[in-house]
Formats: sequence, C-alpha cells, structure tokens
Amino acid sequence: MHNLGHTRSARRSDHILQTPDAFVRAPLPGMHGATAIVHIAPAMGAAFTQYTAEFEPAGWMDAIEVQRFVYVIEGELMLNEASLNPGDYAYLPPGHRARVSATTHARAAVIEKAYQPLPAIPAPGCLIARENNVAAAPLLGDEALAVRALLPDEPAFDFAVNTMTYLPGGALPNVEIHVMEHGLLMLAGGGIYRLGDCWYPVAAGGFIWMAPFCPQWFGALGKTPAKYLIYKDWNRAHHRAAP
Repeated sequence: MHNLGHTRSARRSDHILQTPDAFVRAPLPGMHGATAIVHIAPAMGAAFTQYTAEFEPAGWMDAIEVQRFVYVIEGELMLNEASLNPGDYAYLPPGHRARVSATTHARAAVIEKAYQPLPAIPAPGCLIARENNVAAAPLLGDEALAVRALLPDEPAFDFAVNTMTYLPGGALPNVEIHVMEHGLLMLAGGGIYRLGDCWYPVAAGGFIWMAPFCPQWFGALGKTPAKYLIYKDWNRAHHRAAP
C-alpha cells in the first residue's frame, strides 16, 4: 500500500535527512552488476559524494581518479587480492587503480572526494584495515560515547571518517556549530538528531548531510546502542568562496 506521500525524509538548505523509504537506486558510471543510492553530492552543494553501493555476486566498480573510501556493511568485497568483510574498510588515494568487486551480495558505504594537496606533503597511500582493530576512545571522557578514528590524523589526509557508538541514553554534550561538513550513515540503533532548528527521529539505514555551520546534536534512544559512520573534511583551511 502506498504511503500517501508521507516520509520522514527532509531537505533544508543546511541539512538533509534521507530515510530508506525515499531511496532511489541507479548504477553510476563504472558500475557493473551494482547500483548506488546517492545520499549527497556536489549537486546539493557538498564538497564530496557519498553513496551506498549494492553489489550482486561478481559485481564490481571501476577505479576512479579521485580518492575513495569504502566501508563494508554486508557481504564480502575484494580489493585486488585483499578480502574485505563487514567492518573492514579501505582508503584508496587519488589515481589508485584498484577495482572493488564482490564475491557475494554486498553493501558498502562509499565516500569520494577530490584531493586537496598540501605543499611538500605527498598524498597518502592505500590503507586497508578493520574497524575492530582500531582502539575506541571515549568522547571528552564520556564512557557512553565511543569513537573510532578510521583514518590516521595526519596532514596528508584531507578528510576524516569515524564510527561513533552511543550506549542507550548517551548524547553529545552540546549542540555543535562548526566549519566542517558531515556525511553520516546510521549503522545501528536510533535516537533523536537536531539539525538546524529541526528535531528528527533517526534509525539504522538513514543518512544525514550537514552543511558547514549547521547546528547539530544527537541523543541515543532505545534499548540497544546507536552507531553511525561519519565523514568530515579535515586538516585543510576553509577559504571564503569567491564573490
């Protein structure tokens, strides 16, 4: 039965909430036996693209010229000879020629962004790792919020990707307003997200984009932990746009 035009999804000038009932799937150039749910892209004003890639067995994605981050949600992917399973991830620097292919039905969060070089600092190399091997750190000493930094905090990297896990009742200590933009994919659980002057219930599978300086806050609800994967631009100056 149709939902009479109702959705929890929302689009504002400084944020987007995209819930699974509003997802549209389509292949991107270079995809074979795979489709993409594009969550955010420069068409909305973002400086990066984020999508969920869904693979059929033996499906694959071509290499691209910009840098790419891949986090496996479900199934098994291959990066050259490396096997990536749920919770595994890879950073592919600009110009890296590796193809991402699937051995099973698989889903992955994918982030793509043109690289911003720094003088005298070479671009980072390829990185393949497992989330569970990254030490969790409490956010500002709060044991209810565990942060795993998936990429090294080094000047060569121009963005960061973290996972954040909240025990039920855990919440950010304050409303944040900052220059970085975010792409956030809910992986588990749920809660309430404040974006601008709006308050949204969010749950696993949903996506949020936050523009620079969008007021933001999250609190976890329910009986199980809430977890999300979050992107932010990092280690680069934010220059005023040309008039």
